[in-house]
Amino acid sequence: MTDRVVTVVPEAGLHARPAAEFVETANEYDCKIEAGLADNGERVDARSMLAVTSLGAGCGDNVALSAEGEDAEDALDALEAVLSTSEGDGG
Repeated sequence: MTDRVVTVVPEAGLHARPAAEFVETANEYDCKIEAGLADNGERVDARSMLAVTSLGAGCGDNVALSAEGEDAEDALDALEAVLSTSEGDGG
């Protein structure tokens, strides 16, 4: 199991366009990936748009990512890139 905490950079938070990019990226990997707000224990399937948007993660929130499987480290690197850039909010 690989874990990481990443701060959300897009101004829109993890909603709409950034969430779609996040989910699309998660679906490129075979490993099991979960995400949740770092300050609570709830984790959701990172491949589900509904689940990811339900987190309500805003700009500046810390998101805990965990992945388990052969490509876990690569998946977390890619998801960290999505959360750490403002490109996902169309800016």
